[in-house]
Amino acid sequence: MTSFDAEDFLARARKNLRQSWPEAAFDPAARPHHGDHRLNEPLSGETAVPPSPARPAAVLAPVVARDDGLFLLLTQRASHLNEHSGQIAFPGGKIEPGESPLDAALREAEEEIGLFHARVEILGCLDPYQTSTGFRVFPIVGLARAPLDLSVNAFEVADVFETPLSFLMDEANHQRHFRQWQGRRRQFYAMPYENRYIWGATAGMIRNLYERLYS
Repeated sequence: MTSFDAEDFLARARKNLRQSWPEAAFDPAARPHHGDHRLNEPLSGETAVPPSPARPAAVLAPVVARDDGLFLLLTQRASHLNEHSGQIAFPGGKIEPGESPLDAALREAEEEIGLFHARVEILGCLDPYQTSTGFRVFPIVGLARAPLDLSVNAFEVADVFETPLSFLMDEANHQRHFRQWQGRRRQFYAMPYENRYIWGATAGMIRNLYERLYS
């Protein structure tokens, strides 16, 4: 993509994003199309490992509208957390009993960074994303208009920052990196921006946003 137009992005998002998920997406024993496994299918002669029952989680991908364009709001998780410590992530977490993915995503965004649901216009949903750590993540894209007046929960979030959507929606910035994990060379998307290393599930969900709107 050689150019990026904010109004065009919003029009594409409102038209092309999911408005809900099929019931099958909530089956904890099924493996969705999108996930960490997508770039790591079994090599020739290998046997695919059946997925473990997935734990449901939801995240909010807040698109921030500013005078100079659109930006994706991301967090850096606190370093002491048990899961995904120090990593770049969307605000979000586990879906509690009785909650919908939307309920959970909005609750977590309010708890983690003080982004209240009244300030968010829901644009739609991305495809469920299966992580290698056993979560089935339901991503929801929302539009928030500045000023946000955030209040960060320092116990959960070390930092909050914005990355231009013009950068993230340019396929030229979607790199493929490799790491050794559980004795195997694993491939994943990475989108390094300035001093931020956006990678793994977060980058995979951003890639899904690109594919739904621009591919």
